[in-house]
Amino acid sequence: MSASSAPPGQITLADPSAALEATFVPALGMVGCSLRHEGEELLHQGAGPAAYASAGSTFALPFLHPWANRVSDWAFALGARRVTLEPESPFVHRDAATGTAIHGLLAASPHWRVTDTGPAMLSAELDFGAVPEYMAAFPLPHVVTYTATVTGTTLKVATSVRAKGEVAVPISFGFHPYLTLPGSDRRDWRLELPVASRAVLDERMLPTGERVELAAGELDGPLGQRTFDTSFPELHGEQPAFVAADNRRRLTLTHISNYPVAQVYAPAGSQFICFEPMTAPVNALISGDGLRWVQPGERFDAAFTITVAPA
Repeated sequence: MSASSAPPGQITLADPSAALEATFVPALGMVGCSLRHEGEELLHQGAGPAAYASAGSTFALPFLHPWANRVSDWAFALGARRVTLEPESPFVHRDAATGTAIHGLLAASPHWRVTDTGPAMLSAELDFGAVPEYMAAFPLPHVVTYTATVTGTTLKVATSVRAKGEVAVPISFGFHPYLTLPGSDRRDWRLELPVASRAVLDERMLPTGERVELAAGELDGPLGQRTFDTSFPELHGEQPAFVAADNRRRLTLTHISNYPVAQVYAPAGSQFICFEPMTAPVNALISGDGLRWVQPGERFDAAFTITVAPA
């Protein structure tokens, strides 16, 4: 990201022992706007921060909450509360291809408050229940905490949700890192995908409930001409590690804790691949499939890492 295009209020984290820098913008949804290794950008910049701020456009490393990916309806019950999403709301992003609400309410949210920071660490908090516009759409009060840490050539992102009110809060958040390997052709990228099953999707890219089992390593190999917009509701291993590598670097996104689901996204013609850690399957808020809840006063924690290593 050039200095002229850099959004205001950005905070850069770096471990002086390694050549990795991660930059976040708390006032722009706590988006990770840059991840640089030896001066080269590893997050696809898409249309840039201004387009992300105005339209939620493709950009870098966004946080998706209170749901990741698509939901099948615009109004639905969650326990005793009812969620009503307005298609014209500036907080709701409508997927142009399927007409569904997608990726939650917090894109470019200005409501994050930095609580702690250091040379290699940043922590911020968002009180969801204190924002009337969010509560009107998703009336379950809670507090989200986001902590990013750089250690060596590893970025760790830890997220927690604490149920603040008198009702339980469903957990369905995720992240959408647009990873790229500069200086190489995506067709030559080598993938490792620790996926144990693929969800069968309908015409709106929503799970039908059917799954196709996958053997360990079945989808590994060059990206080539393959494309992905694929839901993987089961993964192999206790800490599944997704890899994209070229002849210079190996990027590994590891599900450290409480991310049992992944989405992989690599559309035709793109120069990125997204390994998306998710806390629940696509449409879990409505289907209930794999949906977990945080009880009043309790907290849910999840973490993933992105590590850069020589190929």
